[in-house]
Amino acid sequence: MHEGHPGACANCSTPLQGEYCHLCGQHAHSPVRSFAHAVEEVFESFWHLDGRIFRTLRQLLVPGLLARDYLAGRRAPYVAPMRLFVVLCVLTFFVGRGVIHFGDDGSGDAAVKVQMVDQGVAQATTAEEVERVREKRVAELAEARDQLPPLMGPMRGGFDRTIEELHAQADARVRELGGTPTPRPVADAGPEPTTWLEAQDQRMRRNVARLQDDPELLKHAFLGSMPSALFLLVPVFALLLKLAYLGSGRLYLEHLVVALFSHAFLCLALLGQMLLALLSRWTGAYVPLVATGLTLLSLALWLWMPAYLLLMQKRVYAQGWVPTVLRFIGVGPVYSVLVGLVVAVVFLLSLARI
Repeated sequence: MHEGHPGACANCSTPLQGEYCHLCGQHAHSPVRSFAHAVEEVFESFWHLDGRIFRTLRQLLVPGLLARDYLAGRRAPYVAPMRLFVVLCVLTFFVGRGVIHFGDDGSGDAAVKVQMVDQGVAQATTAEEVERVREKRVAELAEARDQLPPLMGPMRGGFDRTIEELHAQADARVRELGGTPTPRPVADAGPEPTTWLEAQDQRMRRNVARLQDDPELLKHAFLGSMPSALFLLVPVFALLLKLAYLGSGRLYLEHLVVALFSHAFLCLALLGQMLLALLSRWTGAYVPLVATGLTLLSLALWLWMPAYLLLMQKRVYAQGWVPTVLRFIGVGPVYSVLVGLVVAVVFLLSLARI
């Protein structure tokens, strides 16, 4: 015991023989008496600031090595799979908010908006002809919009935006011809929604207009929701592995460990893709050859991601190549479809909630 070290545990009064109480496990140091220990305790519960994180990440880069060690009982040297996945998942989408830009060309300047010019409006020679073309085009667009189902709210909002652009072009053409644009009635907000789907559809259409001014609203809502979606997908992936490897003697929780490490690697790979995108963006204007190399490296990383998962299953489940590939082909497409559906649902819900 060194000077200043308490002789007994402050929690259970058990005499201390080291840094931790052997009865309740509490650390001898009080975080309220040492700023360094207070900071360490804040991060420890989330990240565990010791050599294990670096050892875990190094092992994670080798397909299946970390999962195989963990399932074999060698757990002390590594960060637990759930903690590792949570940290990498949250970090990935946090970084994504700063790297990914909606409505940005990558240089920091707003992208130029491309507007479709109606040739009928542009070629009209009188104000009356412009009004006739306007009325016909708006009726066609409104009919096409109203035929869409409620679930396709974003596309209906696109029709509304196109109609507004058409009105703006027609008004400008009328002024060019020396006329005065016909006043348009204030748009009706429509009847109050009576079902949840109608309410979401109405919110989506309103939000599509908001995105014209600030596309980043959708990015923040979407990326903020994706970690929760992944937390739901990981147990589903573990269930697919359980079904694929029936008879292997593996418990569901063992498959869950494999699923957690698999998704932890995918999050790490996405972080790598974001870093490559940033480097490519910075070097593109000055060293095009380096940017080309980074693009090829990014493509190689995309190809490595499914290859990693295949090699991981081969190493963890220790079966021949033929059964491993067959199971991978069976699980992969099913899970990819589920991921696509979840991403689409998250996108629509994000559009409704911004």
